[in-house]
Amino acid sequence: MDVVRQACRPASATHLNYAPRCAWLSLPRCGANCLGHCPSLSPGIIYTLHGLSDTRAAGGTGEDSTLKKDREQVVERVSKLAKDPNIYHKLVESFAPSIYEMDDVKKGLLCQLFGGSNSGGNSQGAGSGRFRGDLNVLLVGDPGVSKSQLLQYVHKIAPRGIYTSGKGSSAVGLTAYVTKDPETKDIVLESGALVLSDRGICCIDEFDKMSDSTRAILHEAMEQQTISVAKAGIICSLNARTSILAAANPINSRYNPQLSVVENMNLPPTLLSRFDLIYLVLDQPNPTADRRLAKHIVSLYFEHPPQAAATVLSIDEFAEYVSFARSECHPKLNDEAKSALIEGYVNMRRMSTSKNTISATPRQLESIVRLSEANAKMRLSDTVEVMDVEEAMRLLRVATQSAATDPRTGKIDMDLINTGRSASSRLRTAQLVNLLKDKLDGRLQSGSITFQNLLEIVQQEQQEVTTQELQAAIRQLADDDAIVTSGTGYNITIARGVRA
Repeated sequence: MDVVRQACRPASATHLNYAPRCAWLSLPRCGANCLGHCPSLSPGIIYTLHGLSDTRAAGGTGEDSTLKKDREQVVERVSKLAKDPNIYHKLVESFAPSIYEMDDVKKGLLCQLFGGSNSGGNSQGAGSGRFRGDLNVLLVGDPGVSKSQLLQYVHKIAPRGIYTSGKGSSAVGLTAYVTKDPETKDIVLESGALVLSDRGICCIDEFDKMSDSTRAILHEAMEQQTISVAKAGIICSLNARTSILAAANPINSRYNPQLSVVENMNLPPTLLSRFDLIYLVLDQPNPTADRRLAKHIVSLYFEHPPQAAATVLSIDEFAEYVSFARSECHPKLNDEAKSALIEGYVNMRRMSTSKNTISATPRQLESIVRLSEANAKMRLSDTVEVMDVEEAMRLLRVATQSAATDPRTGKIDMDLINTGRSASSRLRTAQLVNLLKDKLDGRLQSGSITFQNLLEIVQQEQQEVTTQELQAAIRQLADDDAIVTSGTGYNITIARGVRA
């Protein structure tokens, strides 16, 4: 069997499905020429090739006494922190202490750092499957609200991960690309940011400036957590079990509360719906809050800045606690938590005011489960309790459901995120289409009509009709071949269609 060169970051596992020809994988290249002798590989890495498994464990004579002693000290320190009844608030205070307030955003990012429990599902029956425990978070808001600083802090604390910018990232840079080894001239598959951040967090700044082709590859990575590659005769599936933390700015740099989150951003709804938490970080003038914020920022420039509170953990302590919880704690739901989840989901579904409005979907239920498990991990608890479920539902209401609020009605409508249009918008468009059919039926018999003239006629009937809504109704009539349009924008000319 051909030797496969692998040089992975520690604690990673790569599963390859090869075509009959030889393929090389380098993640990244380290110069080692045989499996099991790579200096950057840690013991216990599992490789699967043509259905054969090979587990390499260096040594085999037992852990060194020094390593045992160090681990015992880590367990002692972490257990002491976990016994604190206020550990949740202590972690929030320790997370980016230089950033003022934004406690709910910090709590959501804390849940992402700790993550849920990766479950293999029910191993019996047709319902078996794998449920991801990684949380995806999106920060949307005005410039200068510390979005990039939050991303950098998460990258600093996360045990493993990659920080990249959407403007400077390409599709192959996020997934994998094929190149030639400079030494052997063999074809090598180099890994990208999502593969390198396997079992970690991939922080993507300027998410809105990504190209459409780059964002398209995120659909598979965010839901299936794999990257499928078929290039230069290499056919493989790489693990991308990573949480994605993204920050994006609105289209016009300033968030418009009169528009939906989809209208404010240049992102497809299919991608937005894959984020567990969507935070709207807005810069709203408030004299009292502005004065407190100014005092906090100015104090950071003092020659002797104020000392941090005694309850704040250092970065090393914080990272050690997060790393231990992610690797050693795997909480399970108890009966009370399961009942609370069911009741909470049913109550969320009841928030819809009509049959056409959806206030929660099963995807939100899975997000609540992951958030509940992350809250239990913060206490190093093996059991998810009711208070964890309640906090998870509160975080979801603060984040995603605030982004899913219809600006016209003030009601929660998840269709805004899932489809890009609310139920009220679809209803208004249908009513406007019927109105246009009545108004255009006689006017198009003898000729055509311009967009501006049609807008004046419609606004006499409905004062609140906007140009965007009228353009959407015209497109729908054109798709049905009821009318024929020529021109673009406001210079559209409308004529009688084939089916009119």
